[in-house]
Amino acid sequence: MSTPVRTAPERGPVRDAVTLVGGFVAVLWVLEVVDTIVGHRLDQYGVQPRTDEGLVGIATAPLLHLGFEHLISNTVPLLVLGFVIALSGIGQALAVTGAIWVIGGFGTWLIAPSGTNHIGASVLVFGFIVYLVLRGFFTRRIGQIAVGIVVLVLYGGALWGVLPGQPGISWQGHLFGAIGGGLAAAMLTPRRTDATGATA
Repeated sequence: MSTPVRTAPERGPVRDAVTLVGGFVAVLWVLEVVDTIVGHRLDQYGVQPRTDEGLVGIATAPLLHLGFEHLISNTVPLLVLGFVIALSGIGQALAVTGAIWVIGGFGTWLIAPSGTNHIGASVLVFGFIVYLVLRGFFTRRIGQIAVGIVVLVLYGGALWGVLPGQPGISWQGHLFGAIGGGLAAAMLTPRRTDATGATA
């Protein structure tokens, strides 16, 4: 008598989103623990404008923070906003994050003052906010427009951080992270098509 073959249950979008975003934030916390143990020597690998060494920071800066208080301030919005984005698919979330990461880092490297060092995942937070606020206007999906409005109500006040004036705050990272989020919304969101296949 044959026995049925058991197949592993498919992973759902919620589980995938929790795994991706939770795993990323866990990495940030592990790195901050390591950085504390080694006397914050990892912080030197931030974006250092217009230096060859500073280019490395485009890849590493969002992974590093100036202590646990800095990390805590980014943790909740990263979890909430990242989870919402990841519900649209892991590939989409990685593409959006990659665009914000590179545009935010390179823009900071270009215009921030020489002799400064820029670290922190807030570049991603600002990009995620703008992406979610604008995404629905490009997809024309009512649900995504509603999500954008909720995000704007909850986090819109943070967008003042793209303006200069706060000492010790990388408004350049915030600004170019936000620009990256806007470009990601315009270029990476799948468009809804009508019955004829034309883009709506």
